[in-house]
Amino acid sequence: MANLSVMQTNRFLLFRRLIIFVLAGLLIFYHCLTLYEMHVGAGDSAHTLFDYVQSVFRVLITLSLLLVVCGVRGALWGMWFSIGGLVATHYWAHFGNLPVDFTTGRHPLSYLKGFIFPTIITLAFHSSRRRGDSNEAA
Repeated sequence: MANLSVMQTNRFLLFRRLIIFVLAGLLIFYHCLTLYEMHVGAGDSAHTLFDYVQSVFRVLITLSLLLVVCGVRGALWGMWFSIGGLVATHYWAHFGNLPVDFTTGRHPLSYLKGFIFPTIITLAFHSSRRRGDSNEAA
């Protein structure tokens, strides 16, 4: 009976880690692709301060998510800081009347959906770490 409980706990832990890996992988791919298109792709070469600030936050998001996938607990703080900074730049563009296309027709609250994946990653990370720590102690 104890083996069944351990197997269920291991499956649950594996499922949580798979969620982290998939969501972080999607975000890493998206931000790397955005950086590539902005700086190497067919974009114009005249970048604004806004573009550079967003690029810094996208690089920080990518690096922190790579560390989260590797299981570094402190990387969650970096992930939240960098994603919060990116969302703040969206508000800067929206309320600062910057000449960018993505603000056209968008409600100001729509930028908050950028916090959905990080919230799921954080919840999965904390519960998988807690489960993993309790299994190691037993």
